[in-house]
Amino acid sequence: MGEQLSMLDTMFLELEEFDETAHMHIGAALVFDPLPDGGTPDADAFREHVRARVGRLPRFTQQLSAVHTGPLTWLTWEPAEGYDLDAHVHHATLPSPGGEAELHAWLGDFWSHRLDRHRPLWEMVLLDGLEGGRWAMATKTHHCLVDGVGSLDIGYVLLDASPQPTTTPEPTDGSTPATAPPTRTGADAEPPHGGSFWLTPGLVVRGARSGLGAALHPRESLNRARAAVELIVRDEVIAAPASSLNGTMSGTRHFASVPVDLAEVKAVKERLGGTVNDVVLAVCAGGLRHLLLSRGETPTADLRAQVPVNIRSEDKEHALGNELTSLFVELPVGEADPITRYRRVVHRAQDLKAGSQRAGGKTIIDLADMGPPLAGGLLARSMFGSTRMFNLTITNVPGPQQRLYAFGAPLTQVLPLVPLFAGHSVGIAVVSYAGQMVFGLNADRLSAPDLAVLAEGIERSFAELRPRVPSAPARPAREPAPR
Repeated sequence: MGEQLSMLDTMFLELEEFDETAHMHIGAALVFDPLPDGGTPDADAFREHVRARVGRLPRFTQQLSAVHTGPLTWLTWEPAEGYDLDAHVHHATLPSPGGEAELHAWLGDFWSHRLDRHRPLWEMVLLDGLEGGRWAMATKTHHCLVDGVGSLDIGYVLLDASPQPTTTPEPTDGSTPATAPPTRTGADAEPPHGGSFWLTPGLVVRGARSGLGAALHPRESLNRARAAVELIVRDEVIAAPASSLNGTMSGTRHFASVPVDLAEVKAVKERLGGTVNDVVLAVCAGGLRHLLLSRGETPTADLRAQVPVNIRSEDKEHALGNELTSLFVELPVGEADPITRYRRVVHRAQDLKAGSQRAGGKTIIDLADMGPPLAGGLLARSMFGSTRMFNLTITNVPGPQQRLYAFGAPLTQVLPLVPLFAGHSVGIAVVSYAGQMVFGLNADRLSAPDLAVLAEGIERSFAELRPRVPSAPARPAREPAPR
């Protein structure tokens, strides 16, 4: 019996169907030093490495019950017919000299192509030919399959905590791997193949529980409903400002990255107050200001960023699927002074934490989950299928700080990707790993050809906030010794 997709997972599929230029996959490039013997992994050995571990991720051998969403039927995850790992794991060599420019260009092209819905929604490439004998794993996974936090958990399956690889034997008796989600039974079980009519027993039970909760906790239910209404009113009455960041899309992407030292990010936070995420948003605001000014625009109104927030509970820490809501954060791109700009970001973040917007976003998704998929499709297009709600997406995912390995080689850098919604030409994904933070910049090649300007702006913006190291006082000239 197939597991039914949630409304949030379904919404990412709806958004692709609504606009052919929107690609709803996330991804990353994991860059490694050479193997202990100085080489790179063999392509066949790499496939076997993935084959041995992907069994711990049952969803990666499943496909959608139908290629397209429907207005009255929910899609389910079903065993992939004729599953062939070779169709998902590939090998490529970076053009010479294999530097940052070549890597960014290759990734932009790789992430410009949609995943095939007729098979499991992921791809992985062993990429060699990087400068200095380095190599990379490049990944592409549909957002309906996993969110940004869950994708980092998946990394633990493919990587090792030490140079000595660890292996977990695959089940030989046909049993379910230990990390697979438990099979649901009884009223929570979903109908089998081919999708399910929207009023399923599972949904009835969830609705009954929701109604019972409203009866037992009327004040909480009222507050959540009010928060949802406030968010809808915000969408209808206070639209995001017009910006050159929004417009016609081509579907072709290009990519850039900006690495910074995580210790320096934390030093900014300690010196000026706020959080690491406040530093990220302030740096992005400064970079976007630089981009707009380079286009001849004088930014006056604040841009609005959609910031995904992880609401994954501890019991779902390593589960697939999406456990997200959104905050809509105003970015003071009109402020020229970097310190004032930073303090305005901190102040607004505090207001959001004290407000109801997070609960409102989650409530809207919960309410849509009770209706037919048609309701979710309309919600997806209202919230994410236009530029009315926000100007761009900025996501910040904290990764592991301990060094990880594959084939005995250390993972040195993670380059993250966030998808672009319809009409949103720029997206920024931030990942921290092993003392480094990387800003991954994804942009539409047609409507945002000046991505390098944004990268330069982010570098400048961070330099403006980074603590200055006082120069050592000049030593006095030594007097000549008496003769």
